[in-house]
Amino acid sequence: MNAATLNQENPVSFRALTPALPPNQRPVSEPAAPQSAVASEPAPESGAPRQRNRLRHLAAGVAMLAVGLAAGTYYLEDVAPYESTDDAFIEAHVTPVAPQVAGRVAQLVVQDNQEVKAGDVLVQIDPNDFQTKLDQERANLAASRSRLRQANAQFTVDQAKVEQEKANVIAAQAEATQAEADNRRYQAVGNLAVSDSQLDLAATQARSAAAQVDAARNKELAAEAQSALDQAAIQTATAEVLGSQAAVHQAELNLSYTRVKAPEAGFVTHRTVETGAYVQTGQTLLALVPRQVWIVANFKETQLTDMRDGQPVTVTMDAYPQIKFKAHVDSIQSGTGPRFSLLPPENASGNYVKVVQRVPVKIVLDDAAAANYVLGPGMSVVPEVRVK
Repeated sequence: MNAATLNQENPVSFRALTPALPPNQRPVSEPAAPQSAVASEPAPESGAPRQRNRLRHLAAGVAMLAVGLAAGTYYLEDVAPYESTDDAFIEAHVTPVAPQVAGRVAQLVVQDNQEVKAGDVLVQIDPNDFQTKLDQERANLAASRSRLRQANAQFTVDQAKVEQEKANVIAAQAEATQAEADNRRYQAVGNLAVSDSQLDLAATQARSAAAQVDAARNKELAAEAQSALDQAAIQTATAEVLGSQAAVHQAELNLSYTRVKAPEAGFVTHRTVETGAYVQTGQTLLALVPRQVWIVANFKETQLTDMRDGQPVTVTMDAYPQIKFKAHVDSIQSGTGPRFSLLPPENASGNYVKVVQRVPVKIVLDDAAAANYVLGPGMSVVPEVRVK
């Protein structure tokens, strides 16, 4: 079998086994392809794929430009005008409730998380000892008032004695004047008309009348002194009455303090008292959390550049993530949080590493619907402040 026969029966395998030779060294048995056959084959179409590639690149560029414009618009409208932080919590004025008198708890009126109004009774302390003390002080007040009335009556009597002694002085002076005139007349007549005994009697009567005047004046002074003592006794009795009235008022207050009342409206929290327990003055029994709350957001100091009071805030709470509450910036604290901590940092000693500080910002809720939700101190929120 020759090469021509192999080529006709299995042309692929023959070409694979036959090494490629230049045209001038081809075997004689393999005729060269005619020029007309080579020229008649169509050329590959290369323009269409290039056009499709250019269209793909153009579409990709347009898409990237659209994404960039969308991202830029989102940043300018939804990111750049806002400052937010997750270091924010709800705050409120938590009021601890403590008794003003010591005693045993007779009745616990409220339960945990119960809402109360201002003036509602929370705890009842046994009032028996305080009622007894009040009765005793009222009795002391009655006795002191009686002593005051007695002092006033004694002053009236002694004042009358003073007037009486003054009259006695006037009468004694009149008698002394009469006796002195009689004595002068007897002395002027002498032994010519009266005896020596009558002269001596007239002189004695004159001296006796003068002595009676002195005695009456002394009695008057004594009566006035007694009247002054009565006035001092009245003042003492009045002071005792005032002291007894104060003691009665204090006993009434202590009795009223046995009813521990709510100083303001709120919710009962952190209750530590039970019925039958003996409580001391100032011991915290429970705490009241009012409905009025606000938010303290600890923003970085670099976020405060454009933040001002009154700017609107949108608040999202972890407890109610589907609700956005409206609020506003109330105030910005004049100082960072660490500056007012128990152990503030001392940057003047040791190595210093600059750390971005946080400043508490008070945010007040404007949404009236917030009153319908349970909002307590310590709950986490995320505020977004529109600064531009």
